[in-house]
Amino acid sequence: MAMHLKRAYEACAPEDGYRILVDRLWPRGLSREAACIDLWHKEIAPSAELRKWFAHDPAKWQEFRRRYAEELDNNPAEVEKLAAHARRGTVTLVYGAKDERHNQAVVLKQYLERTARRPPASNRGRA
Repeated sequence: MAMHLKRAYEACAPEDGYRILVDRLWPRGLSREAACIDLWHKEIAPSAELRKWFAHDPAKWQEFRRRYAEELDNNPAEVEKLAAHARRGTVTLVYGAKDERHNQAVVLKQYLERTARRPPASNRGRA
């Protein structure tokens, strides 16, 4: 599973593969053509409440990561949709935030990489 992260404002490139916008809101001032987005996956983004609470404040980062991972745990169908794209080839998770280290795409990528190593739910607990 090749997965990359990229700001929406950076130029798209062939090596990006399938570009998935993982923001609930479209990035300000960016045209759809310039963004080169293959899929706008709003449903995988943090809830509006969590996004507003976090407000891209690095001091809230650890708690944001925990809360967003909990939201993802409670949204397995949307996580699976994203994971299915990643299994088919290179995926770039695209986000609009200025902070490249403290944003939902970072958490989402880590979450997907971690869950990809787990056996499917249907196989858990079988000997």
